[in-house]
Amino acid sequence: MEHEAFTWAGALLGPSYGAYYSVATAAFIALLLVLFALVANRRLAATEAAIEPEDGMTSRSMAEVLTESIAALAESVIGHGGERYVPLLATFFIFILACNLIGLVPGFVPPTSDFTVTFALGIVSFIAYHVYGVHEHGVKYVKQFLGSVVFLMPLMLVVELFSHAFRPVSLGIRLFANLFADHEVVTIFTNLTKFGVPVIFYVLGAFVGVVQAFVFTMLSAIYIALAVSHDH
Repeated sequence: MEHEAFTWAGALLGPSYGAYYSVATAAFIALLLVLFALVANRRLAATEAAIEPEDGMTSRSMAEVLTESIAALAESVIGHGGERYVPLLATFFIFILACNLIGLVPGFVPPTSDFTVTFALGIVSFIAYHVYGVHEHGVKYVKQFLGSVVFLMPLMLVVELFSHAFRPVSLGIRLFANLFADHEVVTIFTNLTKFGVPVIFYVLGAFVGVVQAFVFTMLSAIYIALAVSHDH
């Protein structure tokens, strides 16, 4: 008889709540990130100390590197004013990255290998870029769905609605499929070969986790750029 792999979520919640394991793990990661943010903010709030860089890898230096990297991404993709969207994009990247990498820790399954979690992230991205678009253009934001040729406007409206409706699904499926496959590969080879070989797949798993977090963040930045752009 096969036994299910041990997970901390399963040990704490019990088998009756299997459907909530991913949500529980995601909530645990969110809590850890909030604690990390509080510690980093406390260090950054000390203005005089913040002038000089800290030695080694600290919460403050990690926060600075992540923020500067996402700010550079936002500036390159969205352009002028891209810094306004850094909080959302940085949250996406850090949260998804943490969810991806926790799957490499024994006893944890990455929440991003569950489509309900990744689809929820896609919905957040979907709602956010429309809110930004309306905030930037007001009622004129609707023009982005109509095109510039009058007699083609009804057709363009249908095409655009379908295109936008598929975006959160696309974001969710892409992230879910890659992380589910990655976690399965790491698990299989770890069970087959206990020493040496699994290290290679752990490195590849970490690489996939970083890349997928970046891809989701990049696509969200592109959607925001399209929504707030005035070049239509």
